[in-house]
Amino acid sequence: MNPRTVVILGSTGSIGTQALELIGRNRDLFRVLALSAGGGNVELLARQALEFEVEAVAVSKATVAQDLQLAFYAEAQRKGYAQGEFRIPKILTGPDASSELAATQCDVVLNGITGSVGLRPTLAALDAGNILALANKESLVIGGPLVTRRVKPGQIVPVDSEHSAIAQCLRGGSADEVRKLLLTASGGPFLGRPREDLADVTVEQALAHPNFAMGPVVTINSATLVNKGLELIEAHLLFGIPMDRVDVVVHPQQAVHSMVEFFDGSTLAQVSPPTMTLPIALGLSWPERIPDASPPWNWAEASRWEFLPLDNEAFPSVQLAREAGTRGGTAPAVFNAANEVCVQAFRDGRLPFLGIVDTVARVVTDHDVPSYEELSIDDVLAADSWARERARELTGVQETTQA
Repeated sequence: MNPRTVVILGSTGSIGTQALELIGRNRDLFRVLALSAGGGNVELLARQALEFEVEAVAVSKATVAQDLQLAFYAEAQRKGYAQGEFRIPKILTGPDASSELAATQCDVVLNGITGSVGLRPTLAALDAGNILALANKESLVIGGPLVTRRVKPGQIVPVDSEHSAIAQCLRGGSADEVRKLLLTASGGPFLGRPREDLADVTVEQALAHPNFAMGPVVTINSATLVNKGLELIEAHLLFGIPMDRVDVVVHPQQAVHSMVEFFDGSTLAQVSPPTMTLPIALGLSWPERIPDASPPWNWAEASRWEFLPLDNEAFPSVQLAREAGTRGGTAPAVFNAANEVCVQAFRDGRLPFLGIVDTVARVVTDHDVPSYEELSIDDVLAADSWARERARELTGVQETTQA
């Protein structure tokens, strides 16, 4: 059997690097055609590109193209290649470069880009007919019907551990048998603390996730539980289950990654150690499984699992996301964009921890969702831009820099 051809977007980030580590252990199963990254770590991108002998690389920062070329030569020299022994991949630059790669004819596009900038590559991959292994939850959340009206059955494979778990559980029953989707949440580093105890949370404390090593934006989103709010909207869109039948339950041990409750009273749960390797592997190989992609849960070792109700007073972000998702239209895009700006403001010391979600709530409330006959990408991007500007006004920032 020929190896699956793969394009990885966001290759230097957490998802991308783990995907390449997995592919490196299973080179008979996959061939990497192309890689994209933001351009902040051209040395790593050059190493990845030469190691996997890719045909093309893309960086969103056009100004780093020369730096990337120099990084290729430096990496080739480090590997001891003589002149002419290696070929520099085709280099694409600019904000549309990742979208161009996403349209490459291949078996799977893994979208591991962080933030709303992942929307256009998601649409490009779907329009090209590629299978989309989706780790960029924001593109589905803000794109909503832009994505769902393009996608063919089975074309999106979720890479978020929670949605991967649900997809696996749904193998045990059909969608019309589902009573409820149950997303599990670790509770983050501040589980059990009342709202008044969170006023003085520092950036370092918010970045101390108990189980996963992730990028700073996703980690802080996990601390505020905004991440879980985005996942709630995403689950509704991915699986076609009404918003009021998607719930969140706190499970600190993160052994159970999510559950599906069926109408006969049965609940199926997916269990594995808290690592992203397994959902990444399934995203690349679905519906097949890769042997030993992840260590199994150690059933010979005693363990205790807890399931707790969500504290909506201390963490109002999930309810806020539910309201935005129910309003629909551009409301989820506004929720996401305002949060990205507020997270950056918190990291820069301009906003307290509790101010992140409080400010997002103000922006969402200020947004008047128009009635759309058919939502367009221009509508979404205009709402995204408006929300960022409004969030900057509320956080005292005039610069138009994206989080």
